[in-house]
Amino acid sequence: MKKMQFAAAFVVTLALASMPIAGQVGSGLLDLNTAPEAQLGGLPHLAPAIVKEILAKRPFGTIVEFNTFVTGQGLTAQQTGELYAKAFIHVNLNTGTPEEIILIPGAGKRMVREFAEYRPWKTWAQFDKEISKYVGQPETDRLKQYVFIPVKLNTATDADILSIPGAGNRMVREFKEYRPWKTKEQFEKEIGKYVNAREVARLWRYVVID
Repeated sequence: MKKMQFAAAFVVTLALASMPIAGQVGSGLLDLNTAPEAQLGGLPHLAPAIVKEILAKRPFGTIVEFNTFVTGQGLTAQQTGELYAKAFIHVNLNTGTPEEIILIPGAGKRMVREFAEYRPWKTWAQFDKEISKYVGQPETDRLKQYVFIPVKLNTATDADILSIPGAGNRMVREFKEYRPWKTKEQFEKEIGKYVNAREVARLWRYVVID
């Protein structure tokens, strides 16, 4: 009996471990705006001099801005594709431009069309349902790493907030302290007490006031 109970508990543990982490920002890739220097240096085609420039220029507003920078450093389309298989700057599912979406490896013009067709995106369950119709669940899960559904400032869970790259427990506390949020200007004022304007702008990309 004890062996059976242990086996059942082991199966439950494995199932829980394989469940997707709660949050509105896809996980699985390094974030090019927040990854430490050592991790950036381990990415394909990022020479030390390029890494230093990335650190000086961060945060990049979008993956398009980052792509313009690295191609200006001599990276080819093939090389950026290999880089973006490991690290990226998330694309907002509800406002991302075709230029951003097309930089997602393997997305192509089809996902430019499908991502736009089902807006507004509200949940990952909706994304799973609609996108898996075209490419199956494994590819849907891979694409999910590159995108985010805006985090609702006034109702987001701790897990939602922590899914924002670089947010951490401090922003969980601050985001919740100033509820109800009403305007972008309020966000800039209150969060600007703790981080600089560039970081405020980076965090603002991931949130929405509804």
